[in-house]
Order: sequence, then C-alpha cells, then structure tokens
Amino acid sequence: MPGPPVTQTAMRIAVPPHIRQLRPYVAGKPIEELARERGLTRVVKLASNENPLGCSPRALAAVRATLEAASRYVDPAAWDLVHALAAHHEIRPDQVVCGAGTDSLLAYILMAYTDTDDEIVTAEGTFIGLYVNAAKLGRRVVRVPLREYRFDLEALLAAVGPRTRIVYIANPNNPTGTMVGYEELERFVARVPEGVLVIIDEAYYHYAASSADYPQRLVWDTGNVIVTRTFSKDYGLAGLRVGFAFGPTELIRPLWKVKLPFEPSFPAQQAAIAALTDNAFLKQTLELNARMMVQMAKGFSDAGIPFTGGAANFHLLLLPDEAFAVAFTRACLDRGLILRHVAPFGIPNGVRINTGTEEETRFALEVITEVYAELQKRFP
Repeated sequence: MPGPPVTQTAMRIAVPPHIRQLRPYVAGKPIEELARERGLTRVVKLASNENPLGCSPRALAAVRATLEAASRYVDPAAWDLVHALAAHHEIRPDQVVCGAGTDSLLAYILMAYTDTDDEIVTAEGTFIGLYVNAAKLGRRVVRVPLREYRFDLEALLAAVGPRTRIVYIANPNNPTGTMVGYEELERFVARVPEGVLVIIDEAYYHYAASSADYPQRLVWDTGNVIVTRTFSKDYGLAGLRVGFAFGPTELIRPLWKVKLPFEPSFPAQQAAIAALTDNAFLKQTLELNARMMVQMAKGFSDAGIPFTGGAANFHLLLLPDEAFAVAFTRACLDRGLILRHVAPFGIPNGVRINTGTEEETRFALEVITEVYAELQKRFP
C-alpha cells in the first residue's frame, strides 16, 4: 500500500545556495518540438554545431555490433579506446583519459584540481559548460572581456591571482569561432605560473587544424596543460557523448580517481574507435564545412549582417542588441530555422549558426536575410 502523501510543510531538505542559483541547461530546440509547436513541415536545426552529414558510417556499424553486449558493464579503464587514441596520436596511454563528452571532462578537472576557495580564470563569452560546471561546484569564475571577440591572453594573465588554480581557453572559441595562434599560445603558457593548470579546449580541432598557425601540441613541455577534445562535432557522435583529454601522466592520473567509472558507454567507445579509422568521412565533413563557411560568410556580408568566426564550423551573428537578437531568433524559429542565441555564454547580442548541408545552408541564408531586413524596420 502506498504511504500517505508528503505535504509541502514536511519538506525540510536544504539545497545549498550555489545549487539554488543554477538554472537547468537549455539546449537548442529539438526539431520535432518546433515542428509540433508551429505546425511546420520543414525544419532546419543549425543551433548545436552538429555534423550535418550525420555520424561516421564505420562508427554506426560499430554501434550496431555492440548491442548484444548491453547487459554488461563497460571496462572502467576504457582500455581499447584509450590505447586506440594513444596510438592514433602517437602518445602514451597513461597520457589519455576518456569521459562522456567535454562537459564531463571539465567537471572532472575542476573536481580534481580546485577546492572551495579556489578561482578559475577565463573569458566572458566562452563555452557555457565551463561556467556551469564551476557553478555546480561553487567555484568562483573570474571572467575577463574578449578583445575583438578573441581571448585576450594578456588580460587573462593579469587576472591570475593567489587563489587561481585553473585558466581555461577554448581554441577555437565557442561561440565566437575565433582562434589563438601557436606562437601566441606558446608564449602565454610559458608565462602562466607553474602552479596554475591551463585547460585548452580543442573541441573544434579538426576544423581549425588546416590553419598553419593552429597549435598542434597535445602534451606540453611545461607540465601544467591539459588538452580536451571530443568526437561530437567532426565525427558526428554528439548523441553518444565521447570526449578525451591529453596531458602529462601526473595530471591525467587524478582524473581517473574522480570520473564516473562506466563512461563512455560501450557502444560509444566502440563507435569512437571505429571513427578514428574513417578518414573518408572526416575528409568529406571538412570539405563540406569549408565550402559552407565561405557561402555563409558571403551571404551575411551581402545582407549587411556583422559576424565573426571562421576557425570552426559556425559563425556568430553580431546583432545590434539583445532585444534584436531575441526577436531575430524567434522570427527564424517561426520560419523553421533553429539558431542559438548565446546570451548565456556572455554575448547577449550574439546568435550562433553552424554549417549545414548545401540545401540547409541555402534555406538558412534565405530565412536570415528576410528576417534581418524585416527587423531592421522594427528596430531603427
């Protein structure tokens, strides 16, 4: 028999202040939800930096082959995936750790390397996952302004204080799509105090790697750098959640102590191993992205819309103010185009759009051009 109902007055469980202040994460609106709400038959989602080609065919085949093992716990050490990543990148297995996406890795790094009174230094206008993970742990984040939508490395250094334990840089940066070059980043890392950990988030590595100026170092000589990457974007495994981090053994070992033991899942690990071998899919992804980035840039310029980006698989539209950005995003939704208003990232007037297929990109540019022109009349 069920017990008596619990009344509101009986609830005495306290929630810590730093948790009460959190808001649940709001992702880009699902295609099915928008179609239901607006009665639309055509919806294009370019809000979450996903791969428009789907996922690697080899990865998909690998997932299908794992389904009969769903009753078994996954290897906590992720031995196969760790060794595949180490061999692929020509480093030692003890310099690699895996998790359920970059978000989880950032959480583990903050758990392992910060305490209650410690600080994290980063930019105002970077990956929201860093802000959220710090807030969950009650850690203070010191944010310095971007300079021309790029990380201001001198300002980051100036913000490092006695309580700073971590400096975070996303390269390329999400949501601005800007990049820090190799020599600039190398000089910066050399000047960071040796007791401060530097996280270099390279979620969009393959998109930026074609640039001769992009850093190509995984394990830095300074001994205080962890590099994070993901399979979500270039390999199209966003729904499977596979991220990985590289660094000196001494920095990687503590992360195994704090991470959840059974992630990534077995299908996710096998998909990632297979994706590493799918060079044809990766090449197709990068070629399509390069063409669509150029096409989008031309379309925005022709429409007179300011924008930034170019180093990853998205652009950031720079609208006159937050009210314009909100109205713009909603008007695009009404026409079946899902974009990402990035006010939670720290850029209230920014709207992010990732590349799509040729047909999706063409549709997006038509909608954006029409909406922008209409709103200019309403927001003089």
